[in-house]
Amino acid sequence: MKKLLFLAFVLCSSLLCQAQKERVILGDEQTSEYFPILKGKRIAIFSNHTGMIGDKHLLDILLENKFNVTAIFSPEHGFRGNADAGEHVSSSTDPKTGVPILSLYDGKLGKPNDSSMRKFDLLIVDIQDVGLRFYTYYASMCRLMDACAEYNRKVLVLDRPNPNGHYVDGPILDMKYKSGVGWLPIPVVHGMTLGELALMVNGERWLPASRVCDLTVIPCKNYTHQTMYRLPIPPSPNLPNMKSIYLYPSLCYFEATPVSLGRGTDLPFQIYGHPNMTGYDYSFTPRSVPGAKNPPQLNKLCHGVNLSNLSDEEIWKRGIDLSYVIDAYRNLNMDSHFFRSFFELLIGTDYVRKMIEEGKSADEIKATWKEDVEKFKIQRKPYLLYEE
Repeated sequence: MKKLLFLAFVLCSSLLCQAQKERVILGDEQTSEYFPILKGKRIAIFSNHTGMIGDKHLLDILLENKFNVTAIFSPEHGFRGNADAGEHVSSSTDPKTGVPILSLYDGKLGKPNDSSMRKFDLLIVDIQDVGLRFYTYYASMCRLMDACAEYNRKVLVLDRPNPNGHYVDGPILDMKYKSGVGWLPIPVVHGMTLGELALMVNGERWLPASRVCDLTVIPCKNYTHQTMYRLPIPPSPNLPNMKSIYLYPSLCYFEATPVSLGRGTDLPFQIYGHPNMTGYDYSFTPRSVPGAKNPPQLNKLCHGVNLSNLSDEEIWKRGIDLSYVIDAYRNLNMDSHFFRSFFELLIGTDYVRKMIEEGKSADEIKATWKEDVEKFKIQRKPYLLYEE
């Protein structure tokens, strides 16, 4: 009996070790790797509600370990992650710790001002991205990297997995459409972590005036680009689950049309519809809710499509799927009134709208950016920290 119990104990221990070995270990968890870098430095953090190490925020861990945190930079949706997309988030103070929060969305576009930059010596980036060119967290990181390059400040990226890191898809941004939702000449789905992207920004000299910042990346352990990492915390109010994160590359273009993509419902980025769309069984009504106070088609009954029952595998197989936008475009029959100019900023090129208006299929349009995808995969290779 003792022998059996001992064998069971050994088996459980080895399984536990194996699970620990295979669990993705985030950059911020590896405190022994980066605590020595922080000694004697005035530290700023670029983070939000996703910057957790277990059940504690990075900010609290640093303060507990007596590091000198002098500032927090908060991205779109604010430090606590509950503001609407693009909503004005003013600078303030973190009520729990008293550390000043310097918002990047305080009405002044571009980089932090001189007084903000003089508050710190080293910037830590610890934030959960979702790997899409129009998701604004990486653009905020780039602006901060640029400011740090100008002011000779160090940047430390504590890397996190990319939940859409298993593929590359979409056209490379034509830089005449550079904006807050398209900052770099990369495809819509770039398949890189923030750490890899930061290395590429430096290596390709993509910062203004070809500046380069003093950069260190703490990579994840046990992660490859084929690891299907599930986020423990929703990265922003309208990406509440993995289904929305996987559908986001296909549905975000509705932001540049009158069609609702489910903001103000329980299924944001998992449904689409419009009051005048006909021939659908599914309907929904957007309401004013936290994180979507004034959503498109507010309080109007919309008819359309529910994609929340698609399997993850089906969504992964399709990648960017423009058939949803094409379906709504044809159904509404609004011609040139369907797309706003914001569409080009999201898709990053001018030929996609034209091809949709010409009646081309999603597959025909996708074929036109195949070359972009292959070109980018070669270009990004030197900067990858993880196996493809």
